[in-house]
Amino acid sequence: MASELEPELQAIDHSLLDCSAEEIAGKWLQATDLTREVYQHLAHYVPQIYCRGPNPHPQKEDMLAQQVLLGPMEWYLCGEDPTFGFSKLERANKPSHLCGRVFKVGEPTYSCRDCAVDPTCVLCMKCFLGSIHRDHRYRMTTSGGGGFCDCGDTEAWKEGPYCQKHDLNTSETDEDEDPLVHLSEDVIARTYNIFAIMFRYAVEILTWEKESELPAELETEEQTDTYYCMLFNDEVHTYEQVIYTLQKAVNCTQKEAIGFATTVDRDGRRSVRYGDFQYCEQAKSVIVRNTSRQTKPLKVQVMHSSIVAHQNFGLKLLSWLGSIIGFSDGLRRILCQVGLQEGPDGENSSLVDRLMLSDSKLWKGARSVYHQLFMSSLLMDLKYKKLFAIRFAKNYERLQSDYVTDDHDREFSVADLSVQIFTVPSLARMLITEENLMTTIIRTFMDHLRHRDSQGRFQFERYTALQAFKFRRVQSLILDLKYVLISKPTEWSDELRQKFLEGFDAFLELLKCMQGMDPITRQVGQHIEMEPEWEAAFTLQMKLTHVISMMQDWCALDEKVLIEAYKKCLAVLMQCHGGFTDGEQPITLSICGHSVETIRYCVSQEKVSIHLPVSRLLAGLHVLLSKSEVAYKFPELLPLSELSPPMLIEHPLRCLVLCAQVHAGMWRRNGFSLVNQIYYYHNVKCRREMFDKDIIMLQTGVSMMDPNHFLMIMLSRFELYQIFSTPDYGKRFSSEVTHKDVVQQNNTLIEEMLYLIIMLVGERFSPGVGQVNATDEIKREIIHQLSIKPMAHSELVKSLPEDENKETGMEAVIETVAHFRKPGLTGRGMYELKPECAKEFNLYFYHFSRAEQSKAEEAQRKLKRQNREDTALPPPVLPPFCPLFASLVNILQSDVMLCIMRTILQWAVEHNGYAWSESMLQRVLHLIGMALQEEKQHLQNVVEEHVVTFAFTQKISKPGEAPNNSPSILAMLETLQNAPYLEVHKDMIRWILKTFNAIKKIRESSSTSPVAETEGTIMEESSRDKDKAERKRKAEIARLRREKIMAQMCEMQRHFIDENKELFQQTLELEASASTVLENSPVVSDKTLIALGPAKTQVSEQRQFVTCILCQEEQEVKVENKAMVLAAFVQRSTVLSKNRSKVIEDPEKHDPLFMHPDLSCGTHTGSCGHVMHAHCWQRYFDSVQAKEQRRQQRLRLHTSYDVENGEFLCPLCECLSNTVIPLLLPPSNIFNRRLSFSDQPTLTQWIGTVSEQIKALQALRKEESVPNTASSKNPASMDELQHPGRFKPENPYSESIKEMLTTFGTATYKVGLKVHPNEEDPRVPIMCWGSCAYTIQSIERILSDEDKPLFGPLPCRLLYLNLLC
Repeated sequence: MASELEPELQAIDHSLLDCSAEEIAGKWLQATDLTREVYQHLAHYVPQIYCRGPNPHPQKEDMLAQQVLLGPMEWYLCGEDPTFGFSKLERANKPSHLCGRVFKVGEPTYSCRDCAVDPTCVLCMKCFLGSIHRDHRYRMTTSGGGGFCDCGDTEAWKEGPYCQKHDLNTSETDEDEDPLVHLSEDVIARTYNIFAIMFRYAVEILTWEKESELPAELETEEQTDTYYCMLFNDEVHTYEQVIYTLQKAVNCTQKEAIGFATTVDRDGRRSVRYGDFQYCEQAKSVIVRNTSRQTKPLKVQVMHSSIVAHQNFGLKLLSWLGSIIGFSDGLRRILCQVGLQEGPDGENSSLVDRLMLSDSKLWKGARSVYHQLFMSSLLMDLKYKKLFAIRFAKNYERLQSDYVTDDHDREFSVADLSVQIFTVPSLARMLITEENLMTTIIRTFMDHLRHRDSQGRFQFERYTALQAFKFRRVQSLILDLKYVLISKPTEWSDELRQKFLEGFDAFLELLKCMQGMDPITRQVGQHIEMEPEWEAAFTLQMKLTHVISMMQDWCALDEKVLIEAYKKCLAVLMQCHGGFTDGEQPITLSICGHSVETIRYCVSQEKVSIHLPVSRLLAGLHVLLSKSEVAYKFPELLPLSELSPPMLIEHPLRCLVLCAQVHAGMWRRNGFSLVNQIYYYHNVKCRREMFDKDIIMLQTGVSMMDPNHFLMIMLSRFELYQIFSTPDYGKRFSSEVTHKDVVQQNNTLIEEMLYLIIMLVGERFSPGVGQVNATDEIKREIIHQLSIKPMAHSELVKSLPEDENKETGMEAVIETVAHFRKPGLTGRGMYELKPECAKEFNLYFYHFSRAEQSKAEEAQRKLKRQNREDTALPPPVLPPFCPLFASLVNILQSDVMLCIMRTILQWAVEHNGYAWSESMLQRVLHLIGMALQEEKQHLQNVVEEHVVTFAFTQKISKPGEAPNNSPSILAMLETLQNAPYLEVHKDMIRWILKTFNAIKKIRESSSTSPVAETEGTIMEESSRDKDKAERKRKAEIARLRREKIMAQMCEMQRHFIDENKELFQQTLELEASASTVLENSPVVSDKTLIALGPAKTQVSEQRQFVTCILCQEEQEVKVENKAMVLAAFVQRSTVLSKNRSKVIEDPEKHDPLFMHPDLSCGTHTGSCGHVMHAHCWQRYFDSVQAKEQRRQQRLRLHTSYDVENGEFLCPLCECLSNTVIPLLLPPSNIFNRRLSFSDQPTLTQWIGTVSEQIKALQALRKEESVPNTASSKNPASMDELQHPGRFKPENPYSESIKEMLTTFGTATYKVGLKVHPNEEDPRVPIMCWGSCAYTIQSIERILSDEDKPLFGPLPCRLLYLNLLC
C-alpha cells in the first residue's frame, strides 16, 4: 500500500503535509469567531484535497482529510491527543443495552416467530446466537440494507429482549439517566461548538443547489476555472442505455463506460468529464439528447470542481460524526440536540428537517450516508427518538409526496425510516393521539388517488403509465398504516379512542371510494373488444386486507370503540346504498303463501361490482358484537332496529350470483379479466375480507329476517323465481329443445344456489358466528386440505391464510389432526389426516375450489371403500350458532325451502320429464342431512321444559298441499332409494332414512312431539329389512375375505417349510432325545409335496395388482391385459470394467452374444419402480415432446434431460428415464395353463426339427449367393423354414405387452451399441438379455459390498428389476 501511495504523495503540496492538527486546534480554541475560522480553514484546504483531476483518488483524499481537516476537529473536541481523549471517553461511557448494528445489504437477519412483537423485529447474527430465541421458532432472511438490530429494545420482544452480551449492560444502565453527566463541561462545550458548525456545514453544502458558485462563507479569492460533468443515477434507464450514451458523449471505451455506469448505480453520481465549462457542457448536451427520446433524460449537471470537493467532504464529515458518537452516549446526545434544534427560520428549520425535506434532491450515496447517521444517533437515543418521530410525523405528507414523485427505490428514501418509528408501540400510540397519524396517512394516500368517477369511486380504467407508476409507489402508505396498527393497545385513553375513531372515519372514506368500483355489465352478442383494467383495484384490495383485519381487531379491544365504529360503518353503508339505485323498480314475490316486496334487479343485465369493502367491514364488526357479547350487554346503544336486512344482503348476494353465473358460462364474452377477478375473490390472499365476509353478511341478514322472504329474494336474484313459483314450469321449459344452453345454465344456477344455502347454514366456524374459537377454525381448514391428499408442510402453509405477522397458526394444531409421514421416494415428508378426523369432513366446504371438491370427494369415497363402509358422505355434526345468529337454522325448515326440495326431488322421481342433474339432487340430499343433524342436536341438547321448535322430520313427512298434492319428501326419498339410475346416491339416501328413524325414536322416548306414523311405519319396516339384508351381505363378504387370507397364510407357511427343510432338520437334531424328535417332528402330508416335469403339480397362482401413478386406476397383471410398465433408464456402464480403455470399434458389426470377462462396457438398466399403464405413459411422453417442440428455441432453458434423445422424467419422482419395462408374470404362471407337455415333441423329434431348420438355412444362403435368384424363392419353402415340423410355440402376450417389450429391447440395443434403433436387427433380444445379466451382476456386487444377503429384502427398484430378470 505504501509503495502505491508514494507517487501520489510526491505530487501533494508539501504545505498540506506540514499542517499540524494540534496547532490548528489550538488556534481554534483561541478564536473569538470559531465558525468563521473553521469555514476559512475548510474553504482553503478542501479544494486542495478533493477533486484535483478527472479521476478520484480516495485513498490519498482520505489520508489528507484525516490529517488536515478531521484531525484538528478531533484535537479540538478532546482538548488533547485524540488517541488518548477518545479512549477516556469510551472508558467513562456506560455501555448501551441497545445493539443498534446497522445491517448491510445481504446480511442475514433473524426474527423469532414466538417472541417478536411483529415481523419487523430482527436480530443480527451475534445477538441471535447469544439469545434464547435460537431455541424457538425463528425466521431467517437477508437484509435489504438500512435497518438495524433490535436487541435490547424491550418493546420489540415479548420475551428475552436481551442477548447475553447486552444483558450484562442492563444492570449498569439507567434509561432515565442523562448521558451528559459522564462528560466534563469543557468537553460538552467544545463538542457542541464543533458539532454545530460541522453538521451545519455538511447540511448546507449537500443541499446547495447552485452549480457554479459556493456559499459566500466558503468562497476564496484563488478559484480555479475547472468543472465536472456529473451524471446522476435514476431507476428508469438501463445499464445498456447509459453505457451506449457515455461512449458517444465522452468518447470513452466500453470498459470505461461500464466503470462509470457501475459507479453511478452504486454511489448515485459520477463525474464523466473534467475540464472547462464549455467542454463539460458539450458532454451534457449529448447525454441529454441521446436519452430523451422515449423517457425523461438522464440527470446531468455541470458543477464547479470546488462545489463537488466540498460535497465530497460533507459526506466524509457525516460518516465521521457517525463514528465519533460511537465513543460516548454523551456525544450522541449532543449531536441529537444540534440536529433537532430549531433554526432562525422557525418551523422545519432544524438541520434534521432540512435534510429530510431535501431527500428527493440528493443522490443515492448522500442519502445512504445521512440515513445511517440518523439511525446511529436519533434512533439510538430513546429521548430524541421520540422527538424525531414527531418531526417525521409532522413532515409525513410532504415526505411521501416527494417519494411518490421521486424515481429512486424506497430503500433509498427517508420515507423508509417509517418502519423504524411506527412499529414501536409507544411511539405509534403517541403519534396517533398527538399527531393524528392514522388520519394523516389515510388522507395522504387518498390525495394521491384523485382519479374518480361521477359517484366518487376510484377509477383505474384510464390510468396512464405515469399514474400507474405513482399508484405503485403510493401503496407504501398502506404499509405504513399497517405498521401503526400492528401492535394493539392494552389500555385505552379517551384521547386514543377519539383519535382512533377519527382515523376510522378517514378509513371509511377510503373504503367508500372503493365500494362499487370497477362495475361490470354482462357482454351480450359479441365478445368484449378490450380487456378492462382490473389489477389495480385488486392490488389495492390485497394491500388493504390485513389493514381491514387489524382495524377490526382494534375495535374488538374496547366496547365503546366497537359500538361507535359499528354506527359509523352502518351510516356510511346507508350513504353508499343511496347512490346505487340504478333505476330499481319495486316488485312483489309470492311462494307457498308467503309474500315479500323487493326490487327488480337482474345481475345478468345490470351493473354489478365485486368490490364491497364497506359491507364486508360491517359484517366483520357485526360478528365482533356477537363474539364480545356487546350485542347482548348494550342493545340500547346499538342501531339494530335501524338495520334493513334486505339492504344488508343486497350487494353481497349480487356478488355471489355473479360468481354463479360466471360458473354457468353466462359471462364468457366478458373475457379473462372477469375470470381473474372471480379467482382472486375466492383466493386465499383475498377471501378473508371478500368471499368470507359476503357469506357472513348474508348470514347476518338471514338471521334478522323471515327465511321465506330471504329465499324468495335469492330466487329472484338467481333468476330462478319463475321455475319454482310456477307449477310444472320446469317440465314445460325442459321440453323446448331450442333452450338446451339455457337449461344447462339454469341447472348450474340451481346447483350454485343450493350450494350457497349449504354454506349459509354450515359455515359457522368463524368465532362470533358459531360457538367456536380461532383454533377450531384453523383445525377445520387443515382437515379439509388434508382430505384432498397428504400434503407437505410448505404446500399446506400456502393453502392457509396468513395474519399480519405472516403466521397461519398451523403449528399449534397440526399434531392434533394429522400424522407426519417421513420422506420416502418423493423426498418430502407429508402430513396425513388422522382417521378419527375424517368424520368432520364436509363435502361442501366453502373454501374448496371445484377441482379440490372433486378430488376430496373421490379420496373420501375411496377411503370408505377400503374400510368396507358405505360411500355416503353425510354432513358433519356442526357447533351451535351464537345467539345473534341462532335463528339462521330455520331456513332449513322454511316453507319455501321445503318447496325447493320437494320440486327437485319430484324432478328426480319423474326424471324423464324434467331437466335436472345429479349434482342438484346431491345438494338437496346434503341439505336434508344437515336439517336432520340439526334436529338431532336440538333434541339431544334440549333443556327440561324447553320446546324444540325445529321439527324438520314432521314437515318432510307431510304430503304437498293442493293443487299439486305431491307426495311427501320422505315418500319420494323412499322411491328414489330403489331407482336404478341413482346408484351413486343410494348410500346417502339410506343414511338419511336411518337418521330419520333415529330422530323419531328420540322424539318418541322424550314424548316431545309425536311424528306422523302413516308412511313412517311402512318406511321403517322396509328400511329395517333392507338393513338386515345389507348386514348379512357384508358379513358374508367379510367371511370370504378371512378364508382367503387364512388360505394364503397356510400356503406361505408350507412354502417356507419346504424351502428351509435343512434348517428345520438342524434345529430338530439339537433336541434332547431321538424319541422326542420323533414325537414332535411335523408329519408332512402328500398334499404338500410338489412334482416337477411334464406331470408337474399345479400350484395356486399369486395374483398381482398394481396402481397406475398417472390415472390412479388399479389393474391386475395378466398376459392378456394391457401392458403395465415401469419407468426405466438404460445406460452404458463401466462400473465393473477391468479394461476401461477398450472400445467397440465397429458397433454395426459387433456381436454382443458373449461378453468378454473383463466386462469392459455393459448395458445397465435401472428403474425407480413406479408403475404406469402403457397408454398413460405414451400420452405423457407425447405431451412432454409436444411441449418441448412448442417452446421457442430462444426461450428454451437448460434441462436435465434430452427429449430429442427419448429421455423424460418419471411423472412421480422425476427420476431420469429413457424407456419403459413391461411388468410380466413369472413364466411358470404363464405356461402352466397354456402348454400341454404331452403334446410337445420328444427329444428325437426336436433334434430332427432342428436339423431340418439348419438344412433350410444352408439352402437359403446358397440361393442368396447366386445372382438374380433371390427373388425366385419358393414361398412354400419359406413357410417351411419359418415353421418346420410341429414345433410351433405360442406367444401368450397381448399386443400391448409385445409393443412394450419391443420398445424396451430397442432402447437397450440403441444405447448399448450407440447405433440407430432397428427393431429387425437380431441383436435386439441379445442386448436385452445382456442388459438383464449385467444388471443382476451389478445388484449382486452392491449387496455384497453392503454385506446384505442376495435373496434378502431388496429396495423397491432392485426388487422389480430382479423380478424382471
